[in-house]
Parts: sequence; C-alpha cells; structure tokens
Amino acid sequence: MSFTLDIGASAPPFSLPATDGKTYSLDDFNDKVLVVFFTCNHCPYVIGSDENTRAIADRFADQGVRFVAINSNSRNTYAEDSFDHMVERMAEHRFPWTYLYDESQEVALAYGALRTPHFYVFDENRKLVYTGRAIDQPRNWKDSTTHELVDALEAHLAGEAIAIPVTNPIGCNVKWEGRDAHWMPPDACDLV
Repeated sequence: MSFTLDIGASAPPFSLPATDGKTYSLDDFNDKVLVVFFTCNHCPYVIGSDENTRAIADRFADQGVRFVAINSNSRNTYAEDSFDHMVERMAEHRFPWTYLYDESQEVALAYGALRTPHFYVFDENRKLVYTGRAIDQPRNWKDSTTHELVDALEAHLAGEAIAIPVTNPIGCNVKWEGRDAHWMPPDACDLV
C-alpha cells in the first residue's frame, strides 16, 4: 500500500473534536458524497484557496455533498495551527464545513495526507473516488486554469467515471510533531 490512500480504499474511521464543541466520527456523516480535506490555519495555499473551497462546498451542498476539514498540523511547529486558533478562524470566516482537530496526527497518517490542502472524495459507500488538489493555483485561486475537484464531483454525481482520479496536492506539507517544518515521512511521495 502506498502512503496515501489508493482509489477504491475505504475511508479510515476517526473520532475528532470540532470547533463547534462537538466530537465527530466518520459515521456521523451520512451524506451521499463526503469530501474530507486536510487543511490548517496558517498555510498560504489554504488561505489563498479557502474562498474557492467555500464556493465548491456551497455549490454541491444541495446535491448531497458534505465537506469535512481536518487540521493535523503540529501547533509546536506553527502556533497558529492550534485548536484555539481554529475556533477563532471558524468564528471569523464561517466556513460551510465541519472543522476537526487531529492533534495526535493519527488520522493524517491513516489517510496519507501530504499537504494542506489535500482533498479526498468518498462515495456513498465511503470508497475513495478522487484524491489530490482542488485547483492548480491554490495560492491565488483566481489564477487557476484547472478545477480537478469540481470535475471529479461533477463526473461522480453524473454517474460517470472520473477522468483524472488522482492528482498531486499543491500546498505546504503537513507539519509533523517533533520534525523539521519541511519534513515528510520517507514513504510519502508525489501521487502521480
């Protein structure tokens, strides 16, 4: 098995605290399609593409697509990635997704999260149908020329095969506890 989940893999279970004060597990999300994405508070690729991600989440919400964000970054690498800052960020921006905190980083390892942001699209049986980036220019989403996440969601919801089910996520690497800010696990590599 590769570091990152392969297409067709089942969504790994989780139970994580959210910025709304509740704890959520994978089973709490019964939507037709579940988009799990790894994100954080400080990364310029996240900040530069949050409004694009919001637009996608809003666009597909009435088609049974649910977005769930997970921050797995070590707060010891970037203090801005702490849970308290997550709560502040959600209060300020009111993003249309549930924002979960993976302090142990076990969920990031289970999914094989490489970067922030890194998207995983699961079907109604929670099998992976797409993984990678949302767009090709996340630092400034208005400059994007490709829209892989939208393409994948449109194809899947239309019952069609996803033409490009795997892309390389573009962003900062996950900030692993006790490691240099740019360290990645030895078996983590580009997806394509």
